[in-house]
Amino acid sequence: MSENYAERLEKCYSGAVFDVLRTMGRSDQVLPATIRPLDPGHKLAGQVFTMTGHPQSAASDHETLLAWTGMLSKAPRGSVLVCQPNDSTMSHMGELSSETLQARGVRGYIVDGGCRDTEFILGIKFPVWCRYSTPNDIVGRWIVEELGGTIQIGGVTVHTGDYALADRDGVVIIPAEMVEEVVAKTEKVLQTENLVRQAIRQGVDPQEAYLKYGKF
Repeated sequence: MSENYAERLEKCYSGAVFDVLRTMGRSDQVLPATIRPLDPGHKLAGQVFTMTGHPQSAASDHETLLAWTGMLSKAPRGSVLVCQPNDSTMSHMGELSSETLQARGVRGYIVDGGCRDTEFILGIKFPVWCRYSTPNDIVGRWIVEELGGTIQIGGVTVHTGDYALADRDGVVIIPAEMVEEVVAKTEKVLQTENLVRQAIRQGVDPQEAYLKYGKF
């Protein structure tokens, strides 16, 4: 069923999902606008698996790489990996890591931090959303702290098991307990929007179209 939700969400767009969440009293589910896709043409949807970490200047190269590769081996197939690195200076995704996650069937990566090797990542078409790019890496200076827990990004609480939909407009997080209702309502919204779009193209007055379909 989780795979079904991911596939259905991929046919939606973030604005429509937000509109549904807003009507359900959850307009607080959008990640900060500074988190952007490496490739604006990508769309990413799926069940969230969270990761958090922190700068650790006393850590050895081996310690940080052991923790990082351990994370890569534990990221579930079919998931969207969402990271709160608690850092704004280093890259938290790169060439070999994106290659590994893609090979393991991870759908994509969203981080409230940085990325490097972006040309390579674009070349393999692995979906990544991040705040910035830098060649500065984590080796010996940043360590994975927890997998599969609860994180905060820009005031949004993100749990493992929630769902994410990310596109060129931004990232929306759907709480796990709401996903069935949100997906179904979003699909109905898209159907209604198609009717409004058709009416507008046929010359119907926009206010008349809104009053008829209750959507604009």
